[in-house]
Amino acid sequence: MPKNIFSRARSRSLTRHHKIAMAGVTTLGAAAIGFSAVPSGASTTTTTEAAQPAAVAFSTEQIKDVKASVTDQMAGASVKAEQIAAKKKAEAAAAAKQKAAAEAAKKKAAAERQAKEAASRAAKRAEVKKAAQKSYPNNLDGWIRESLDVMKKHGIPGSYEGIKRNIIRESSGNPRAINNWDINAINGIPSKGLLQVIPPTFKHWHVPGTSWDIYDPVANITAACNYAADKYGSMDNVDSAY
Repeated sequence: MPKNIFSRARSRSLTRHHKIAMAGVTTLGAAAIGFSAVPSGASTTTTTEAAQPAAVAFSTEQIKDVKASVTDQMAGASVKAEQIAAKKKAEAAAAAKQKAAAEAAKKKAAAERQAKEAASRAAKRAEVKKAAQKSYPNNLDGWIRESLDVMKKHGIPGSYEGIKRNIIRESSGNPRAINNWDINAINGIPSKGLLQVIPPTFKHWHVPGTSWDIYDPVANITAACNYAADKYGSMDNVDSAY
């Protein structure tokens, strides 16, 4: 019985020893045991020394530099990509702006051309309307002026002075004047009106847009001037009966 108790006690003692030894190894880390062997018969000395860990030289500078270099390269590539993208964007914007400016100039030119054409048409309409609405006094001056406007439309030459001079000589400005004594009257075709035109001449040289009444002042002047332009070049060249 005492032996068994001792055996259990020893067993427990060894177990604790082992645990202490293991804890020591774990705590101390790496340990080295040096043995000195001597020839047989000599005393053996065992020394236990703590193994000194080898010094390891290391530095973080190189790693930092490498990391910084890679970061710089990546940053540089990113900046370059952004610059390229910005340049393309700027070029696209400039091209779009230039295209827009060209379109605007084209539209402006077209608008100006249309405005000019519209203004020209309006001016022509106004001129025609003005001519149609133009009024003339019912006297010798008005008759001559109206006749000159009609003559101008038909390309018949003549001046105010030349027409008036011949009217005064032929009829003294009387639109109902008639010659009943000259050769034309003897032949049954007396001269009539402001410029003393015989009926056949009036009918042949009548100008469209005027009255067919030989006594109408404007119709009489215009027909006489049309005849004189053909025979004499212009009423201005007539200085006597024609």
